[in-house]
Amino acid sequence: MMENAWLIPLFPLLSFLVLLLFGRKLKIASAYVGIILVLVSFVYSVIVLFERFTAPTHKAEAVWLSIGELQLTAGFEVNQLNALMLVLVSLVSLLVHIYSKGYMDGDERFPVFYAYLGLFTFSMLGLVMSPNLLQTYIFWELVGVGSFLLIGFYFYKESAKQAAKKAFIMTRIGDVGLFIGMILLFWQTGSFEYDEIFAAVGQGEVSEKWITLTAILIFIGAIGKSGQFPLHTWLPDAMEGPTPVSALIHAATMVAAGVYLVAATFPLFAASETALMTVAVIGAITAIFAASIGLVQTDIKRVLAFSTVSQLGYMMLALGSAGYVAGVFHLMTHAFFKALLFLAAGSVIHAVVTQDIEKMGGLWKKLRFTGPLFLIGTLAISGVPLFSGFFSKDEILMAAWAHGNYGLFWLAVIAAFFTAFYMFRLFFMVFSGESRSKMDNVHESPGVMIGPMIVLGVLAVVAGYVNTPWFGAFLGDWLTEGNPALGHGHVEGPAWIMFVATAVSLLGILLAWLMYSKKSLERDWLSSRAPISYNILVNKYFIDEFYKLSFVYAAKAISLFLKFIEIFLVEGIMKAIGGITQAFANTGSKLQNGQVQTYGTVAFVGLAVLLVIFALTGGYLQ
Repeated sequence: MMENAWLIPLFPLLSFLVLLLFGRKLKIASAYVGIILVLVSFVYSVIVLFERFTAPTHKAEAVWLSIGELQLTAGFEVNQLNALMLVLVSLVSLLVHIYSKGYMDGDERFPVFYAYLGLFTFSMLGLVMSPNLLQTYIFWELVGVGSFLLIGFYFYKESAKQAAKKAFIMTRIGDVGLFIGMILLFWQTGSFEYDEIFAAVGQGEVSEKWITLTAILIFIGAIGKSGQFPLHTWLPDAMEGPTPVSALIHAATMVAAGVYLVAATFPLFAASETALMTVAVIGAITAIFAASIGLVQTDIKRVLAFSTVSQLGYMMLALGSAGYVAGVFHLMTHAFFKALLFLAAGSVIHAVVTQDIEKMGGLWKKLRFTGPLFLIGTLAISGVPLFSGFFSKDEILMAAWAHGNYGLFWLAVIAAFFTAFYMFRLFFMVFSGESRSKMDNVHESPGVMIGPMIVLGVLAVVAGYVNTPWFGAFLGDWLTEGNPALGHGHVEGPAWIMFVATAVSLLGILLAWLMYSKKSLERDWLSSRAPISYNILVNKYFIDEFYKLSFVYAAKAISLFLKFIEIFLVEGIMKAIGGITQAFANTGSKLQNGQVQTYGTVAFVGLAVLLVIFALTGGYLQ
């Protein structure tokens, strides 16, 4: 089956093409087209994954373009990492497709939405199967196009249009770094193929400075896609798209692409301690930076958006701490509990028609399924023992400590406390107590929305057990099998780390309960005692404002200056030259009046003048 794995991305592509051509006629049936074709991709991905457990890596390529002796290839590869990613992407996409049938019901552009989902899924599946950097880059850009279409789906809203453009531009900034890094690697190794690049690096054919430079440039691409500081600002704004889109982008597709890229090129990063440290530092800063912003947000989707940024920072911290397995493990568990949280948030929005958590409350009794499922996701992301996030976050902390990144380790611990606090702040404000505004006709979501949430709820609990010291580090041993550059399947560390991680998570939950459920502590303790700090967090450290005052206004100033030069200098000079030429032309045209007798007179006079000159000079013309 692995020999035909290239078919997996084609089913969502077929969905996109069919709905693009016949969506208007199919109408509500568009959902079934999308669901069935993505289901086929998921089933095929599961079969390929199980086959990969016992079979070696399969790679197939064909010559795509020949330039002299240079041959560029296109094809696919099935190794441990992308076999796992195929299942993650196709599963989350399938559940989002099913969920969307209920959430998007009644939308005028229902078929278009499913067409865009198909294109997006195809792009991500193609990305994770690419065997070389050039093909990866092509699908990398296609993922960006798909995200632009989905984020800006409500194009009639100015905020949605601006968010789509912002996502496209911010990620393009990172893509420039990836493109330059890719070209430099080709210059140094003569190939875009992952295998040949890693072999050249391993054999010392590439100097350490070039390894460091190219790895950091590739990481810049990952910073853009995975919303790492300082290119993170597009990710919260991407909430302007429909909630199922948020679940898809934040769980296992677009934002996961950056983490996947670093993991896929990990042997390159492992050859440079400077590159690893860069990834770890940016990851740790992003984790605590985004978590601190999440403490004070009041939009349910933006709280989850900043939690995504923070969790992606955790993954980068793991990879930068040589914790390849820890990063991929958290990528997997996060896909499940974050998709669950976004779909549950969508269920809440569907019921109360608002995203402002200040207006919610008391929904536990009214949303009998959504409440417990949201709680499962909250427990998982908070790192509560026996939930999936506990195992993967513990692995990250172990990796950071084992690699000697002690300062970054404590930043991650503080971020874990923040995560538990703001997630349970969110939970208690939405589901506990009484409603803080008038809400009529609050009802549970239909089964087509609840079903995918239940599947994700189960996975959010059990997914962590595939790689634990208690139940066998199966996932890690399998991921690193046959490749020493990827490290060990499980990182050993002191036992107290697990207890510290658990303690800070429980402490964050306790503090949130005292403030927002029991209400024995003041809610406004930060805003009343440290209003400046509170204002900074509410305004997200004024990063957007800084970009506007610096880059946006600077770009406008430069464009106005160039426009001035074009209008008053370039066009002025050209108009002056044109005017002078026109004046000479007008003067000359008066001599050409078309009268033959005039031409004869001028010729005769001219001849006479020449004869006079000849006579006066004595017949010698010098």
